[in-house]
Amino acid sequence: MIFEHENVVIGEGLRAAMFAYIHKYPLFFTRGNTPQRFDYLSPELKLECVGIPDQRRRLSTPSGFLEVGIPKRLLWERLIFLLSLEGLLPLSDLCVNIRDNGQRIVCTNEYSKIYEFNFNTCYYFGDSGVLNINPEASSSPSKYICYDYVAFHKGGKHEIDYISTDDDFVSEIWFYSSDRIDGNTGVKDACVVSRLNKKQLRDPNYSETMARFKMEKVLRDNGMRGPINGYTPSGRPKHYNFKTSHIYRSTFLRSPLGCTSTDLPTEIELIQNLQKCGLLKYESLKCDYTLPA
Repeated sequence: MIFEHENVVIGEGLRAAMFAYIHKYPLFFTRGNTPQRFDYLSPELKLECVGIPDQRRRLSTPSGFLEVGIPKRLLWERLIFLLSLEGLLPLSDLCVNIRDNGQRIVCTNEYSKIYEFNFNTCYYFGDSGVLNINPEASSSPSKYICYDYVAFHKGGKHEIDYISTDDDFVSEIWFYSSDRIDGNTGVKDACVVSRLNKKQLRDPNYSETMARFKMEKVLRDNGMRGPINGYTPSGRPKHYNFKTSHIYRSTFLRSPLGCTSTDLPTEIELIQNLQKCGLLKYESLKCDYTLPA
């Protein structure tokens, strides 16, 4: 069976989900590139329009405090839920590839074709699993965002939550209560965020190990040290070096290939439009959520 749609939205990520929800268009994506663990919205944004309570978190940094709002991932999950209730998510997250075969759009999973449709207007926000839908692919270099998760075996007990730098390589360091250890031990691990191009991803100077080494240097430059290891004859404390190991790296395409449309709204514009919407018949659906400690 071939389905007919007047308007469709194709794209992974938060912008595509917001646009589809605001205009009540069906959304198709292949991988659902959800916002990552440390992607936060501005604390000034009000999202009661989709049933998300107003919550803020205060992060400790070497230069003071930084206030953030709810994680973007929570808004993405909420929009996907509401789109599903409206029947606007025909394939959920079951689709692996979307391609134009010259006659219609064909969606497939790992094994077979699962959906075919035609449309009059397609709003394309970019998707790494799409083929032949936007022939005017961008010729600019692909940009990637890397998340390097680092375990602390010494020096993981401190009060700092976040450090930013002026460099694309190790541009942000997020500290979080270690997932490796049960209980509230006070030990923190780190997520190191870097913004790299394709060439840099293959360069050993930008490898996982170098990201870990540079992170340790940034910590020392900001006055952070490992645990105390005695005192000098003059009474000054000595410290152990940081002892860390790399856990894993996740890499995501920042600007999906083929996403060249300049008339699509930005994330800020979409959030402003989203705030004008209401839950209407879903007003009673609550979104209970507490920001992580």
